[in-house]
Amino acid sequence: MPAKFQISLCAALLTLAALACSVSAQIRLFGPKPTPQPMRKASDLIRRQEPVKINQSLIKEATPDNVHVVVSLPKQRAFLMIGDQIVIDSPISSGKRGHSSPTGHFSVLEKDPNHRSNIYGDFVDRSGRTVRAGISAKIDAAPSGTHYVGASMKWFMRLTAEGVGMHIGILPGYPASHGCIRMPPDGAKLFYDHVKVGTPADVGDY
Repeated sequence: MPAKFQISLCAALLTLAALACSVSAQIRLFGPKPTPQPMRKASDLIRRQEPVKINQSLIKEATPDNVHVVVSLPKQRAFLMIGDQIVIDSPISSGKRGHSSPTGHFSVLEKDPNHRSNIYGDFVDRSGRTVRAGISAKIDAAPSGTHYVGASMKWFMRLTAEGVGMHIGILPGYPASHGCIRMPPDGAKLFYDHVKVGTPADVGDY
């Protein structure tokens, strides 16, 4: 093939390629716009955890005198147990980095069905409107005309003198609390009903 013909052929091919790119760009610019993807709900971004599991035959035998609690931080689960048998298996959310849940051997020091935090909470006005959210009452003075309302910790089971305990809370699927063991409403209530002050509780890498 003559050299001049080869050059002409290459030039033609390059021209066709340039035209194809131009047409493609015009289609993208002037054609129908791509359909935007709907925003995902916050609930869709939360990693799902297995729900509370109950051993129906064992729970009939469970009493505050024969149960103990085991909290597995790696598994993000809490277990109410008789001996080495699991009676109730509940998802949890333990303390996040910088506020990790204490580990070791504890016992339930207090039970309070409607406990409120004296560290974390909101300042609200006389009408109940939140003026400042997520404020520590130990650090900040209440703004004029407001009072402090501690964060709700329903079905609270205290494990340490510093205030760490087990209670109802948000479960995003990973450690997210300020040290407490958050539980779903059904799990917290079941544990609360089956423990007593003095019930042993182990928290750690189980």
